[in-house]
Amino acid sequence: MTTTLYLFGSAAPPVLGVAPTLRPLTLADGTEFTARARESRELHKPWLFPPADARAYAVWAGRLIGDEDRAGYLVHERATGALAGYVAVNNIVGGAFRCGALGYGAFAGCEGRGLMTEALGLVVAHTMDTLGLHRLEINVQPGNTPSIALARRAGFRLEGFSPDFLFIDGAWRDHERWALTQEMREAAG
Repeated sequence: MTTTLYLFGSAAPPVLGVAPTLRPLTLADGTEFTARARESRELHKPWLFPPADARAYAVWAGRLIGDEDRAGYLVHERATGALAGYVAVNNIVGGAFRCGALGYGAFAGCEGRGLMTEALGLVVAHTMDTLGLHRLEINVQPGNTPSIALARRAGFRLEGFSPDFLFIDGAWRDHERWALTQEMREAAG
């Protein structure tokens, strides 16, 4: 049984604009997730390629569920319950580093409405306050202005540029590196 998370276990839902719900993804979410990924191909192209069939979803979700250095969350629109997007936390490292890398995507019809901004804020709070991470990173292709805007709204700062950083859609792609530390978050209030 899965439960809807608000502030990852708080008694009350967040009192923010659109107030999305957020919960860990499961293997059982595959049918809905892949249907939304197929519907969103034009929105995501050429930046993002979430799993769009059952086999690819099982591999992707299996890593996020079964690997202690990863976590995956689904974002739902509170008013309709519709699957609005997802946030993945990859490469979680403890010890002196205490860092993770975020990946995310909104589904068609849910972009530009604030759902992902609030969901990303919930994931940041959870990973820093509950999981004890000190730093989160987001790597974004320079032309992906919606994703860069989301990182900026969430308080991340641009730290650098990495040529040929990630292999996406058959080629090595340049990326901007954005980061947020616990100190930056505390200073923002």
